[in-house]
Amino acid sequence: MLGFLTRLFWREKERRGSKEVAKERLRLVLVHDRASTTPQLLEALKEDLIKVIRDYIEIDEDSLEVSFNNIENSVALVANIQVLRVKKDLA
Repeated sequence: MLGFLTRLFWREKERRGSKEVAKERLRLVLVHDRASTTPQLLEALKEDLIKVIRDYIEIDEDSLEVSFNNIENSVALVANIQVLRVKKDLA
């Protein structure tokens, strides 16, 4: 009897485990799809960021890096920007 109950409940755990594994795989596929970008898109984003940022701060434009990173259940746009000087006057 104990063996039967163990097998019965063990199978239920396996089913839930498989379900959770499938959900995690689907989540990873969706995150990957959202992060799939072309080099042209990243370059356009980089150029637009430079245009906007240079109005407020002086940056090293050659060292600017833009990428998409998977963070938990989402995709983050990450920009690494070396700030040279903050502009005081916003005329």
